[in-house]
Amino acid sequence: MFAIRDFFKSARDAALAVAAVLLFAASAQAQNDPLPSWNDTAPKAAIVAFVGKVTKEGSPEFVPVPERIAVFDNDGTLWVEHPMYTQLTFALDRVKALAPQHPEWKDTQPFKAVLEGDMKTLAASGEKGLLELVMVTHAGMTTSDFQKVVTDWLSTARDPRFKRPYTELVYQPMVELLAYLRANGFKTFIVSGGGVEFMRPWAEKAYGVPPEQVVGSSIKTEFRMQDDTPALYRLPEVNFIDDKAGKPVGINQEIGRRPIAAFGNSDGDLEMLQWTTMGGAPARIGVLIHHTDADREYAYDRDTEFGRLDKALDAAAITGWTVVDMKSDWKEVFPHQ
Repeated sequence: MFAIRDFFKSARDAALAVAAVLLFAASAQAQNDPLPSWNDTAPKAAIVAFVGKVTKEGSPEFVPVPERIAVFDNDGTLWVEHPMYTQLTFALDRVKALAPQHPEWKDTQPFKAVLEGDMKTLAASGEKGLLELVMVTHAGMTTSDFQKVVTDWLSTARDPRFKRPYTELVYQPMVELLAYLRANGFKTFIVSGGGVEFMRPWAEKAYGVPPEQVVGSSIKTEFRMQDDTPALYRLPEVNFIDDKAGKPVGINQEIGRRPIAAFGNSDGDLEMLQWTTMGGAPARIGVLIHHTDADREYAYDRDTEFGRLDKALDAAAITGWTVVDMKSDWKEVFPHQ
């Protein structure tokens, strides 16, 4: 009787020991994996191999730390951009909030379309109409006042599908990638068509990217002294559009070094990837995030108003850029998943 009991006790102890070893091994593997939310597919392997090449001293592809510059688009690359760009949602909410001060908007497009929820008419107003919305809703205040407006809005606004704050809808694999690159001596920059002062208040908390490493579109500002207090006032005039061919220009103006790694998701990033990968240092990488997961996020590419991926997807096949299939290559999409 005692022998049988001792046998089962020994067997149980052995099983627990094996389980403990396996758990420790799994934990150690997770800790050693810098990109745990990525599946072990070709894109992850390409990124890890690239980082290994450029950081190995003595390698012909070694890149000194000051030259390890990586640039990331924001909308659709680092956080969700459907059903519309988050900053556009912000602008529409601002129109509604400011409408009581502008009764004429009830009969003036594109404001009338916003107030009536007529998205078809709003879309028909094109880039000119959207730009007018941004100019009116983002100007006429100091930079510090605008920062507070953005921060307050983000604290209460919720995504219509996921019912979560927009800053919780960042892509977990990309947050890991940003940290992985920084751990290997890279300086990471956001280079986005979105407003630079819309992104700067929250980018550091969301991505670990400080305000001075955010490059984006901007409106003109003017220095003023008011009651012996210096301030920068935002004017309803475009200063710079950091999109498409503007992205390499913005990189040159604001960063001053040519990147060796670029990450985007749309045709708006085409020129940035070309500027980064074509010519220059021997080791360079361009990566496109392809939205293919309708269940966990969205599926779209060539036929969409927001984040169209058409020309850049064709170019990837020619240039050898890495294309990340969100459905196949990411274990998780958002941190809460």
